[in-house]
Amino acid sequence: MSVSDVKKFFEDHNLSFEIMELEDSTATVELAAAAHNVVPDQIAKSIALYAGDEKFLLVTSGMSRLDNKKFKATFKAKPRMMSAEDVLEATGHPVGGVCPFGLKTEMKICLDASLKRFDTVFPAAGAHNASIEISPERLKEITHGTWVDVCKNPEAETHTEASS
Repeated sequence: MSVSDVKKFFEDHNLSFEIMELEDSTATVELAAAAHNVVPDQIAKSIALYAGDEKFLLVTSGMSRLDNKKFKATFKAKPRMMSAEDVLEATGHPVGGVCPFGLKTEMKICLDASLKRFDTVFPAAGAHNASIEISPERLKEITHGTWVDVCKNPEAETHTEASS
């Protein structure tokens, strides 16, 4: 059902993205990276959160983790993860297939700056085996997302240290 919501969203907005529905699961960053033959950070994971009472999606690079200090400075609240039931109710997508397209309820979309390092990223498309390939800037346009910097990325830090 959820992939059909994403397809409908794309049709309603005259977007022609190929939804890749794979035999293998792409429900985790590692599985998705292997399926698409890309580095894990190129997977755009969507995290359903609360900041105070506000529900929103944060889309980050695959290996990024929330930085509580940055988050609190940006949103003036501590991050709280939604339960699997709340995720499904708010987004219409199951955990492992959550994406910022075809949402069941209107939610704020925030895109972490960690995505900007890539020409294209791979967000899910409504199911544990469905995704698309998209540029970060196009992702921002389509979702009306807001750029934020609320994550730390161990992989990027390692690359930075190695190149110093």
